[in-house]
Amino acid sequence: MSDRRFSVAIDGPSGAGKSTVARAVAARCGFIYVDTGAIYRTVGLAARRAGVDPHSGPAVQALLPGLDIRFDYGSDGTQRMFLGGEDVSKAIRTPEISMYASAVSAIPAVRAFLLDMQRDMARAHSVVMDGRDIGTVVLPEADLKIFLTASLRARAGRRLAELAAKGDPSTMEQVQQDMAKRDEQDESRAAAPLKAAADAVLLDTSDLTLEQSINAVCRLVEARL
Repeated sequence: MSDRRFSVAIDGPSGAGKSTVARAVAARCGFIYVDTGAIYRTVGLAARRAGVDPHSGPAVQALLPGLDIRFDYGSDGTQRMFLGGEDVSKAIRTPEISMYASAVSAIPAVRAFLLDMQRDMARAHSVVMDGRDIGTVVLPEADLKIFLTASLRARAGRRLAELAAKGDPSTMEQVQQDMAKRDEQDESRAAAPLKAAADAVLLDTSDLTLEQSINAVCRLVEARL
């Protein structure tokens, strides 16, 4: 393969399996995996710790200049998030912080604050980047755009299994309600709402296993390469 950078943008709703699929595809292709959702979660965590209303644009914007957010990768390729030097990779993975992330990501100043950080990675490396607006806003010229989705019930079932593995006592009803609310927030926000790019490949994973989903995306990447 040539030295030209290759970018894969994977968008989709919460619980569609974007992160898991994107991470596996990046590993198979030798690309860097960039979990943009984790970056927004870190801003959400910062707002939560500061006692700031995540829906208040001015209050959240006032936090941004003082935030020290960075990410790097472990020996296994796992992206780790740091806030003020603290590894918050686990702290950002809670239902509460998911809602904070959804709220702060609707604030234009937050999106502008993080945009260069995301684009710099694609300029420097071949990447698989997942999020809500990668193909529409962050990397509109991506070599391959995929909109990964699944039914609400399928997504909630997957998320419930993840939470149960962490000892979280959430019920299927709670998870579905939280996910439906997150979908509504992501799709209706004024700043970069969740939607498929016009030239994105739609991939519904409702009836696919994880391995089938990964293979399907790998085939799309190979075809474009």
